[in-house]
Amino acid sequence: MFSKNPSNTLLHFHFSSTTMHRLAARNAVVCCFPRWRSLALFLHSPPPSSFLPSRFLQIHGHLENVSCFKDTKVLRGSSKVNKKLKVPKNVLDDKDLSHILWWKERLQMCKKPSTVQLIQRLEYSNLLGLDSNLKNGSLKEGSLNWEMLQFKSKFPRQVLLCRVGEFYEAIGIDACVLVEYAGLNPFGGLRSDSTPRAGCPVVNLRQTLDDLTNNGYSVCIVEEVQGPAQARSRKRRFISGHAHPGNPYVYGLVGVDHDLDFPEPMPVVGISHSARGYCINMILETMKTYSLEDCLTEEAVVAKLRTCQYHHLFLHTSLRRNSCGTCNWGEYGEGGLLWGECNSRHFEWFDGNPVSDLLVKVKELYGLDYEVTFRNTTVSSGNRARPLSLGTSTQIGVIPTDGIPSLLKVLLPSNCNGLPVLYVRDLLLNPPSYEIASNIQATCKLMSSVTCSIPEFTCVSSAKIVKLLEWREANHIELCRLKNVLDEVLQMHRTSELNEILKHLIDPTWVATGLEIDFKTLVGGCESASGKIGEVISLDGEKDQRVSSCSIIPNEFFEDMESAWKGRIKTIHMDDVLTEVEKAAEALHLAVSEDFTPIVSRIKATVAPLGGPKGEISYAREHETVWFKGKRFTPNLWAGSPGEEQIKQLRHALDSKGRKVGEEWFTTPKVDSALARYHEANAKAKARVLELLRGLATELQSSINILVFSSTLLVIAKALFAHVSEGRRRKWVFPTLVESKGSEDVKLLDKNHGMNIVGLLPYWFNIAEGGAVRNTVDMQSLFLLTGPNGGGKSSLLRSICAAALLGISGLMVPAESASIPYFDSIMLHMKSYDSPADKKSSFQVEMSELRSIITGTTKRSLVLVDEICRGTETAKGTCIAGSIIETLDRVGCLGIVSTHLHGIFALPLNIKNTLHKAMGTECIDGQTKPTWKLTDGVCKESLAFETAKREGIPEIVIKRAEDLYLSVYAEKPHSAENFPKQEKHSTYIDVNNFNGTHLHPKKYISGASIEGINLANPIEVLQREVESAITVICQDLIMELQRKKIASELTKIKCFLIGRRERPPPSTIGSSSVYVMLRPDKKLYIGETDDLEGRVHAHRSKEGMHDATFLYFLVPGKSLACQIESLLINQLPNRGFQLSNLADGKHRNFGTSNLYV
Repeated sequence: MFSKNPSNTLLHFHFSSTTMHRLAARNAVVCCFPRWRSLALFLHSPPPSSFLPSRFLQIHGHLENVSCFKDTKVLRGSSKVNKKLKVPKNVLDDKDLSHILWWKERLQMCKKPSTVQLIQRLEYSNLLGLDSNLKNGSLKEGSLNWEMLQFKSKFPRQVLLCRVGEFYEAIGIDACVLVEYAGLNPFGGLRSDSTPRAGCPVVNLRQTLDDLTNNGYSVCIVEEVQGPAQARSRKRRFISGHAHPGNPYVYGLVGVDHDLDFPEPMPVVGISHSARGYCINMILETMKTYSLEDCLTEEAVVAKLRTCQYHHLFLHTSLRRNSCGTCNWGEYGEGGLLWGECNSRHFEWFDGNPVSDLLVKVKELYGLDYEVTFRNTTVSSGNRARPLSLGTSTQIGVIPTDGIPSLLKVLLPSNCNGLPVLYVRDLLLNPPSYEIASNIQATCKLMSSVTCSIPEFTCVSSAKIVKLLEWREANHIELCRLKNVLDEVLQMHRTSELNEILKHLIDPTWVATGLEIDFKTLVGGCESASGKIGEVISLDGEKDQRVSSCSIIPNEFFEDMESAWKGRIKTIHMDDVLTEVEKAAEALHLAVSEDFTPIVSRIKATVAPLGGPKGEISYAREHETVWFKGKRFTPNLWAGSPGEEQIKQLRHALDSKGRKVGEEWFTTPKVDSALARYHEANAKAKARVLELLRGLATELQSSINILVFSSTLLVIAKALFAHVSEGRRRKWVFPTLVESKGSEDVKLLDKNHGMNIVGLLPYWFNIAEGGAVRNTVDMQSLFLLTGPNGGGKSSLLRSICAAALLGISGLMVPAESASIPYFDSIMLHMKSYDSPADKKSSFQVEMSELRSIITGTTKRSLVLVDEICRGTETAKGTCIAGSIIETLDRVGCLGIVSTHLHGIFALPLNIKNTLHKAMGTECIDGQTKPTWKLTDGVCKESLAFETAKREGIPEIVIKRAEDLYLSVYAEKPHSAENFPKQEKHSTYIDVNNFNGTHLHPKKYISGASIEGINLANPIEVLQREVESAITVICQDLIMELQRKKIASELTKIKCFLIGRRERPPPSTIGSSSVYVMLRPDKKLYIGETDDLEGRVHAHRSKEGMHDATFLYFLVPGKSLACQIESLLINQLPNRGFQLSNLADGKHRNFGTSNLYV
């Protein structure tokens, strides 16, 4: 049973109360790129700290002065060689020395020639690496360099980017990193007399941050306080945020329209070891959560490292102490696989409590206050199956592996990606408990039978929600997306079929989030949060805030000025500022009309040859103004004609710095005053919008648990709906999942824990393509499997492993029927390769893996071993294999051990339950060929010569091999009893017909009954009219078909609605349907298809069709669907409906008259 902790139901956030500066400083990050060696590892026989002055570092065996004085040297090309050397006032302490050593190690990895030259100009006397003797290297108090050093000292292991005008600049060490990893060129080229400097334009900040974080670096970003500064004073700056791997920079996002690509958060990982096994601790700084998994095998930990992108890896010193009592990790085999994995990565050792001390490390890493609390999301869920080992997960493609069919790719449709795929992958790598697996299977069964349309299931990363709300940077787009999430949960609640599914999803979501939220609280929380957003945000379709327009002012001007904030917030919250903007726009129109229009009219009235006067009212986008642009318009003779007075008022336009823009741009005091008023009103309106958006984000923080829970629930719903759709398309089935009781009675074990799979299909085969051989596996004990090369042994083991894993995860399996016990572990061992890094041969690696299997196997385990002991000499390998089989037989587990070591049958094995099975062969035209069928008995025919010949081994080599074989083994022919019964097996695939899917008799429109609804919307009225017409038109056809006893199961047309932002249910997959698309222009499109979901997606992908709705009904068979399609195309226009595909009905005569005989 589950153990839920009510105390772990809140996410904790800590905010400063006032400025953005303080907010950024509180949530700052200290470390960036993981450190893989402690300082002690670099010091060969280090003396006590009291004997090593802090100004010296011992690097690569020699002492190096890094603090105060620099050796006298002449810089080639330097103009300051005779300048008196400056002595820095500050002396580095031991903590700063460790940071500098860390950076020196990072810089040694740089390879670019330009970076290497920049590194030679660094002086490690300060954290920036600046040489004060070089140009622009001064650290004088009050200078920009000095200010950057203060910021750098707060986060010494982060790349510092400082806003300077329209650039973000880096100096010294940070500049070298930018040049190496962000592809930027150094400022001033490669001059040897200046300090290394580099930077990027403001518009390229996101790309630069991506380049740095993708290479493992964290970045501290310093912004300027915008606005006018006092004369001769430096602009004030503040730390606006940080960017880490998996944790992007969000400052300023609230004021822009574009979406931020938010990757999955990267945890800090800590690994430790105890008497119970390995323990892995994952801490997410973004979510302020941590989770623990213990009792893990070494292979399971390595599998998690392979599938987890982490920010930093910490290894606990307990890993150095193994069962042999040695501190040399990996010396006696235990921990060798994990050591080989970690040795190629960056890591840092830590000591103390594996949980609390790791949290302290994380707070130091990210610069968090020690008062910040982290929520424990560990869910104790009873006797949960052990996580997959590395070998198992790679051999069935849960972890992508070259040459191995990917299980993930066949579980979901090709167009399903992102968060749902990650959920399914994690579900397979960490199988749920029996209760949760049963819950997931029940949910999938409900999804398979649902007939109403389903939501789109908006997927938003929980980490993205948390960070944007915490930093109050959620823009209009993200808040609308959040409302979609909440409304889709409420839509499921209000639709009877989906409401039951919603209830079933509560527990899987609890396991995924660690949040305990009951159904009633979820629904109430979604209603409350959705209402809060709906009260403030202007939603799709609300277009009461139109951009100002004026006949004489270019529309682009108002579009650029107002589109950045209009349409975000409901008018009721900003009536006053909207009114002020409208008045300011009218005043600008009046000023332009009075001062510029007469001049333009005068120029247009002038008839002159080429070179005459020119002039127009133009938008200067760079200066965000409207000016008069013209030339040669000044009259030679002032005669008091229209427009002359306005020309006299013109003056040259000036930019924001008071400089003349150009000879062709002009303005007037009245226009300038009107522009200033308009810009001020526009700025106030934009500030009001940002204030309301930030205020809404603050208010939603009280609902953060509901938002996280709802977003995760929709990810799970989308993943399971997608899986059910793909499973139906592939004709997979739901297995019977049997709960294991852990009985010691072998007979009871056989009865309750046997596995029976009928019509098992390799998971990578598509049944629609044919060519697959099905097998029936009735497993009550261990199988000893033999068979020829290429006979299907490895494929059978992979197929059984995948089916068992899918079954205990609650998913569909590739079979005709299946009964699968809930295994406590599933272990698949295939071929082994040597590991030179661990100094292990392939046989050593195999023995290490088999050791883990043997020690972790119980009577409730499934063990699958392919070609056991293949990597050593035959006699001893056969005996080891026999002993392992005896051990597994004694444990009483289910499984298969396949082998080519036929001498094993001559051993006096003490086995009671193990059965002999073989992959069948048959003789065709005198040649033995595999049937790929599982049979009883022993097969000692390897088909080795045939396989070698098929793979291109020269004939002369094979002929010699045959001669050698006959010379040695001719006197030992195979007896007939060594072979299983020979049968010919034909390949047959039973394709189930899903066209007869039972539909609920109730008609649904957006999840509610059509009766009693007032369809005031024109589209809704059209839906009702079309449905009524379809029923009338098809009624006579149905009666005629019944009279002729054709399609007798079709007694009534039942239409179902697919609303905007909805999709067809999985029950339509594989069924023939006729559909009507209701286009936004009120025209109809009639079609038929066997892939309704694909057809709906194709229609909506066309321009202007994104919000199209559909009516559909299922019919038995494609032929009848074509008839009804043509009938509707030809009859609906007679009832006053406009069709967009009227021509499609002309290729058939059916339905062109009112007679259906």
